[in-house]
Amino acid sequence: MSRKCQITGVGPKAGNSISHAHNKTKRRFLPNIQKKKIWVQELNRFVTIKLSTSALKTINKKGTIELAKMIREKKIKVN
Repeated sequence: MSRKCQITGVGPKAGNSISHAHNKTKRRFLPNIQKKKIWVQELNRFVTIKLSTSALKTINKKGTIELAKMIREKKIKVN
């Protein structure tokens, strides 16, 4: 499963782990991706989508209108 949000496009970031002795080793910061089933009123159906928790909070706040637009324009592949 790719760790990428289908709404915002947020993916893994690269950085360093820093030890107490200040040694640096490469590591990845993974986004908090969840698979959710969301009711889209505009399409009158449920949509299963992988999205970050921050995108989920935004959808809860602003609604599913933008999500429906992206699905209609085939920018998001849904199951």
